[in-house]
Amino acid sequence: MNTTTRFIMLGGFLGAGKTTTIARLAQSYQDRGLRVGIVTNDQAADLVDTHLLRSQGFQVGEVAGACFCCNFNDLTRTAEQLDVEGRPDVILAEPVGSCTDLVATVVQPLMRLFETRFEVAPYGVILKPSHGRRILKNEPNSGFSPKAGYIFLKQLEEADFVIINRIDQLAAAEVDELVQLLHDRFPEMPTIRMSARTGEGFELLLDQLEQRGPFGQQILELDYDVYAEGEAELGWLNSSLEVTAPTGFELDSLLVSIVERLRISLAANQAEAAHLKAIGLADEAHAVVNLVNSQAPAELSLASERQTRQANLIVNARVAIDPETLQHLVESAVNAACHDIGAKAGNQQTQSFRPGRPVPTHRYSAAGQDTMQ
Repeated sequence: MNTTTRFIMLGGFLGAGKTTTIARLAQSYQDRGLRVGIVTNDQAADLVDTHLLRSQGFQVGEVAGACFCCNFNDLTRTAEQLDVEGRPDVILAEPVGSCTDLVATVVQPLMRLFETRFEVAPYGVILKPSHGRRILKNEPNSGFSPKAGYIFLKQLEEADFVIINRIDQLAAAEVDELVQLLHDRFPEMPTIRMSARTGEGFELLLDQLEQRGPFGQQILELDYDVYAEGEAELGWLNSSLEVTAPTGFELDSLLVSIVERLRISLAANQAEAAHLKAIGLADEAHAVVNLVNSQAPAELSLASERQTRQANLIVNARVAIDPETLQHLVESAVNAACHDIGAKAGNQQTQSFRPGRPVPTHRYSAAGQDTMQ
């Protein structure tokens, strides 16, 4: 009897579509009769992704306060707790979207220290087309500094395969261009074309994740100073609040209004949004709105179609701007959107900061030695 759990981690930049992909994977594995656990990851608590996945009925553990690489013991402990509660056949892990060097600091330690506990799948990285095309072409208006672009490219470099997501939103020629750009920079990299939202190409991802062999070997040569500076350029905000009104309001419209107001104010401040996500919870209903770059409008990715007089909202924002300014813009957008519908926002709890320097728990070199403890 096989007692190991298949461990699947999917990386990718902020807004690449990791949560949507993981939710589809979880449902697919459950439909096969497999038990599935999910581990989410963030630099702070109140993660939209965790609430969203739990609202869909999945068993989810959260590693908060640092990335998987810097909180490796919490990752394995959370995975063990999922095992106690549900004994999953598969664990799906979603790392922080601004992190890289995950092969040396997560994949290799799992393989070497927990080889009898976890069977690690090939490491896939999801490509975000909106920023990926500009960064791969080295365009000056990519929206981020070269240091943030450095992180994006390093994420791709360490992958066993790359998933070009959101093909339902791209013309065929645009997808072909992305494939060629990836081939030019990483000639041996396998690529998959997929839409996590519609499911197109999803079977190719399932097939790739079933592969066995010498995967998880792409250990990076990484400048941790550049890496740390690139992460620190992003303002990070997690905020939770309660919205109440004397008469009913449309939850979907309120979320769209908040995020669209933020998009406009960020553009006025010349601040590029890496990812901005908001979830609204009212009774058993929930709505999700995304903003994956500053040029595209806010997208209602999950509609609640609910009228309510009370809702709990969570906003996660990762933007190339000072975190104090980001907090002010978020609070202003929330208050203005609530004012327009005669509602009030209260019980607001907010964390805003810049990520600190990554200090991995373990880091394995190409020679197989733990070089950073």
